Amino acid sequence: MTDFRSDTVTKPTPKMRKAMFNAEVGDDVLQEDPYREHIRTLVSRETEKLDL
Repeated sequence: MTDFRSDTVTKPTPKMRKAMFNAEVGDDVLQEDPYREHIRTLVSRETEKLDL
């Protein structure tokens, strides 16, 4: 069972560590984060706003 009370109590599993290691990351301020851009596009389409 995983304990979610605190970062100091919860330790990442090997599978979680692998996911973090392989995660695609980028700087959100410079608009290089692929997940931020994906979410921005989805919200833009749903709200019919082109610029968020």
